[in-house]
Amino acid sequence: MTENRDQPAATRPAASGRRRLLGFLLGSSLLASLASFFYPILKFVLPPETTEMDADTVVAARADELAPNSGKIFRFGSKPGLLVRLSSGEYRALSATCTHLECTVQYRQREQDVWCACHNGVYDLQGRNRSGPPPRPLDAYDVHVRGDEVIVARHGHEHGRS
Repeated sequence: MTENRDQPAATRPAASGRRRLLGFLLGSSLLASLASFFYPILKFVLPPETTEMDADTVVAARADELAPNSGKIFRFGSKPGLLVRLSSGEYRALSATCTHLECTVQYRQREQDVWCACHNGVYDLQGRNRSGPPPRPLDAYDVHVRGDEVIVARHGHEHGRS
């Protein structure tokens, strides 16, 4: 009978080790689930760190980078900007932040307009509202080509590089 009592005692450390492993796995998966839930919320609530002040001028592209009738998003300080090269070769630059809910807008080649995918807001290439919920036009910027650089500046600011 001592052998029968010894046998369960011999298997107890293995069972205890399995329980600890299962407890560890369950606890770490619960912790990972909570982290995956709270991380996006914290990223949304806490403002991002800005390492630079809003610039008044920026090099938005190389002169040969955009084909006619195409656009690109560029960084203008801490906000996105939209640079569009028209079919004529002329450049236009607008704020790429929709005036409705601050979604990022994009250039649509076929329609030759600026579109906000969030609520189907449409702007013309001057930044004026054409349809949808946006309450006011997009900010328009000055564009100058200097050598092989396309420089975008806020209205009324010097057009040199900052």
